Amino acid sequence: MPEHLGERIRAARTERGVSLRSVAQAVGVSASLISQVEIGKTQPSVATLYALASHLGVSLDDLLGIPSTRPPAAPMFGHAGPPLPDVQRAAENPVIEMENGVRWERLAAGAGGPADALLVTYEPGASSSVEGKLMRHAGIEYAYLLEGELTLHLDFETHVLRAGDSLQFDSVRPHLYSNRSDAVARGVWFVVGRRQQNRALPDAPDGGGEVLDSVGPASAVDVLRAMDDLG
Repeated sequence: MPEHLGERIRAARTERGVSLRSVAQAVGVSASLISQVEIGKTQPSVATLYALASHLGVSLDDLLGIPSTRPPAAPMFGHAGPPLPDVQRAAENPVIEMENGVRWERLAAGAGGPADALLVTYEPGASSSVEGKLMRHAGIEYAYLLEGELTLHLDFETHVLRAGDSLQFDSVRPHLYSNRSDAVARGVWFVVGRRQQNRALPDAPDGGGEVLDSVGPASAVDVLRAMDDLG
């Protein structure tokens, strides 16, 4: 199994028989950036990672190197197969470190369950897109900020969230997160219903996930299959 995120992205790309140039064009970045990500010299931003996962049709667990052990068509509020573990220790959380100080830790969520569950950390100055791209994806997004301060750009509105604040919105609305403070921002995120909606969406002609049109002057990317079949 590939050792790091870039190797897994490269494995997914080569398995699908697509070139660096075509992937870069599809997700709106340079071929050199994709190359640097694949060889582990740089990390993608949240927006770029979402776009890559969507275009290549891979899940969060694929990118984390976690083997899939359950069927993808489990009921929305249930699962098939062996009983799920009750406890996932902090040291066992699979982690993705992204560009510009964003960190995702996958929490215990259960295969085929209704939610993608993440512990998300934004270092001072970090953003879900260093290019200022807005993202949108299927599902309803819920979050609770544990510490620090995080700015949410949602449609044409800006909201400053502080420890104890929570949010929820339909994730098809264009949105962007950024930490404009000098302290770490950390919170728990759940995206509910995204996987079930994504299964009903058609694949792009090359077999990857569908990417939404641009929003404003910068391209918006649709997560679609970024974390499909979590667990």
